[in-house]
Amino acid sequence: MTETSALDTPAPAPTPAHVSQPSPGRRPAPRRHKSLVRSPSVLLSRAGVTAMLGLATLYTLLPLTWLLLSSTKSREDLFGTNGFALGDEIHLAGNLGHLFSADGGVYVRWLVNTVLYAGVGALLAAVFGVAAGYAFDKLAFPGKERLFALVLLGVMVPGTAMAIPLYLLAAEAGLVNTFWGVFLPGLVFPFGVYLARVFSASYVPDEVLEAARMDGAGEFRTFCRIAFPMIAPGFVTIFLFQFTQIWNSFFLPLVMLSDQDLYPVNLGLYVWYSSALSQGHPEDYLLAVVGSLVSVAPLIAVFLMLQRFWKSGMTAGAVK
Repeated sequence: MTETSALDTPAPAPTPAHVSQPSPGRRPAPRRHKSLVRSPSVLLSRAGVTAMLGLATLYTLLPLTWLLLSSTKSREDLFGTNGFALGDEIHLAGNLGHLFSADGGVYVRWLVNTVLYAGVGALLAAVFGVAAGYAFDKLAFPGKERLFALVLLGVMVPGTAMAIPLYLLAAEAGLVNTFWGVFLPGLVFPFGVYLARVFSASYVPDEVLEAARMDGAGEFRTFCRIAFPMIAPGFVTIFLFQFTQIWNSFFLPLVMLSDQDLYPVNLGLYVWYSSALSQGHPEDYLLAVVGSLVSVAPLIAVFLMLQRFWKSGMTAGAVK
């Protein structure tokens, strides 16, 4: 058998000078097809997102700006000038004085009613919602998931659809045209129960509850002393949602109430606005505008006071 000598081995073909050679030990980068390399969408770019947020902010602030500027005008300037222009003089102080003295100071009564409906009602609704959500998450009892399915069904039913059934129930109980006819429905907040269960599952470890039970704490004490402080941001969030919902409620008081002394602010402003249109009282239109500005102030104040608790709840799960 003959061996092949190195002289018989054919030499490799020379490489043209314009073709680059890969360096030894380095793999060539894979080629990407041009159709797969796409530039980011214009709407998802930083400029697009900033523009969308700017439009949303403008959409939110324009009505408030019109309301503020219109509240500083006299009745003549309100109808004779552009909505976003100032009048000849600033009449805000006089308009506020006329607002709180009109019809014997009934607007103050409406504000007090709304604070009771929304403030006390939302506080109790948040307490009940957090307790129910904690029970659905941490406790075991028969029919738990079926009851929670009913809660989710209540979330999907709009509040306006429940106004007439609530009126019929209130009529049977003798609560029509009373404070309780509007106050009691505000204590039920199905979305708050769902949200509280989510917060309880995320922020309350089962090990902590087991340790509390081993130390002799009952279920009520465990909830009040251990679980509730952990889900306090969720409590604030539920309170803000329900407070805003009750404060802006209109159809249920419209159906339930006929006594003006029991009206909330929204219904009272609607009465003034309807009076300005149907009975030809233009001064009531100015009262409705200034009253709308004053009715927005408590919502802004409550949000500003509680926003740090709400932010802490939104960011609590971001860091381990």
